[in-house]
Amino acid sequence: MATDTPAMPISDAAILSRLIRPDDGSVSVEAAEALLSIRFEQEDLDRMHDLVTRNQEDSLSTAERTEMENYRRVSFLLDLMHSKARRALKSRRAAD
Repeated sequence: MATDTPAMPISDAAILSRLIRPDDGSVSVEAAEALLSIRFEQEDLDRMHDLVTRNQEDSLSTAERTEMENYRRVSFLLDLMHSKARRALKSRRAAD
């Protein structure tokens, strides 16, 4: 039986966004700083650059396109986590 409740976004980013709530005080300064310290290593940055460059030349295999999409999705999620962490730090500092 269907319900009349509005559907919540179900993308991985939407789910993660609901988990990390920087404005309610649930993210500590230490946790926010730890999230901000997560970075791609140079090897991954080089691989992403290679994939993007070769994609512009339309020379990626199907597996490489999937790899590039995986990097894109993880990069987006990392950006989201960094944004939430910065908001948490800003909120904590404003409260002090």
